[in-house]
Amino acid sequence: MTDEAFYLTSMDARRFDFGSALRGYDKSRVEQFRDQVAEELERLARVNGELEAKARSFHEQLRAFRERDKALNEALISAQQMRADTKEQATREAELIVREAQADADRIVTEARESTARLRAEIDALDRARRGFLAQMRTMTERQLAELQAAEQAPSPVSLPASDALDSGKRSSWMDAKVVDGE
Repeated sequence: MTDEAFYLTSMDARRFDFGSALRGYDKSRVEQFRDQVAEELERLARVNGELEAKARSFHEQLRAFRERDKALNEALISAQQMRADTKEQATREAELIVREAQADADRIVTEARESTARLRAEIDALDRARRGFLAQMRTMTERQLAELQAAEQAPSPVSLPASDALDSGKRSSWMDAKVVDGE
């Protein structure tokens, strides 16, 4: 018999019959030994059962740990993917914000240039208007100056007779007539 084929239980040890022989073993001692072997087999069977239960428990714990490990690995991979996705999205949003800010800045600069150009055009128009006004004023002033010079150089009005000069009433009417005529 080999160890693998031989399986002895405590009941087998208790029931085994050794048979009788003429000068055989002491029956009481054989019985005592058989009881001891049976008790040891029972104890070993209990220990073996406990060990098998522990082994099953450990296998169950190992399976649970492997499932947790798998779940943790999946969560880690998911977190890494989420981090990569979040980073990519944040990068896209940042680029969009930068593009929008650049477009706003370009628009503001363009508006400022257009406003500056309008202001320059208005300043140029005001400057032209001022120069035109000054030219008109100069022309009008020069005309009036020329009229004053012509009036100064014109012969003096006819002298009135002395008797008329005393009559101031007549003189003022003559002056009024001159003013009305536009001279």
